[in-house]
Amino acid sequence: MFSIFRPYIFSLDPEAAHDLAIKGLKFNLIPKSFFETPNEHLLETKIFGRTFKNPIGLAAGFDKSAEVYNSLFKFGFGFIEIGTITPKKQFGNAKPRVFRLESDKALINRLGFNNDGLEIISNRIKNNKPTRILGANIGPNKSSQNKSDDFITCLKSIHTHADYITINISSPNTEGLRDFHEKEILAELLRKINQTCNKMKIDKPILFKISPDINDTDLSHIIELILKFKIQGLVISNSTDKNKDTLTDENKHEVGGLTGQPLKNISTNLIKKFYKELRGKVKIIGVGGVDSGESAFEKITAGANLVQLYTGLIYKGPGIVKNIKTDMIKILKSENINNIEEAVGINS
Repeated sequence: MFSIFRPYIFSLDPEAAHDLAIKGLKFNLIPKSFFETPNEHLLETKIFGRTFKNPIGLAAGFDKSAEVYNSLFKFGFGFIEIGTITPKKQFGNAKPRVFRLESDKALINRLGFNNDGLEIISNRIKNNKPTRILGANIGPNKSSQNKSDDFITCLKSIHTHADYITINISSPNTEGLRDFHEKEILAELLRKINQTCNKMKIDKPILFKISPDINDTDLSHIIELILKFKIQGLVISNSTDKNKDTLTDENKHEVGGLTGQPLKNISTNLIKKFYKELRGKVKIIGVGGVDSGESAFEKITAGANLVQLYTGLIYKGPGIVKNIKTDMIKILKSENINNIEEAVGINS
């Protein structure tokens, strides 16, 4: 059905198409049976003290303001990450700010954390309990004078409504955000987060979403610090504001973060590097170019416990989740692997 509507959808401005999708999903009329997958028990994954029905998640950025996560769960996602959520509501950057690169199977965006703000989003989740595992991605307001304080403000409120919290230090569209990859700045943020969690007895898993553009020095001290401060997970990775030289689409010169197929190998290689050093001590969510069972399995065998997608959903439609799960189950059977957990890191 998506293939029929895709030409119309792609004739719209990308952000207008996204807004239309959100409005449609609010009706919550999707029959869950359309997306059921036989033998899905082979994909069941247990991490963070929770059981994920499958390891396929929707990345932050689609349901920014927690409006339609329960409708999206019907597509078959094992988990969904909402946000990025900021303390105060903000519009984000000027439009246009989302661009399709169809020949590259990619997107470039410079949205700038547009969302309805912490209070509204927290109340939405409180009044509409998630039917599966829900993560919350948090970040600072653009106008904030102290980005660390914004992270703490969000953490204090959203932890009661989410199953895990992702600290987003890696969007290329918020000035100064990637400074948190620097050792001293990251250490201070981690110290504040630990103090807050200890004081408020917050026991939800804390994850950090990192940039794909880090160097080996950054990687080394990120590993050192997340082990020191007992951070439970990493999301690898956010969009890249580099790696555009080989793109072919005319929109490749737009400023913003690049996602989709051009990010696939970059993020997978970074997952391998982290997994080689961490060996399961810190869980990994792999993101970037996931649009098939093969690409999802590649991330998992590189060391990811879970994977997320976004751009693949835009290009292939809601049936992508069922297709990925079906293909992964076939791969497991062909490789004589009894459960997807057994595949984590086998090719790292």
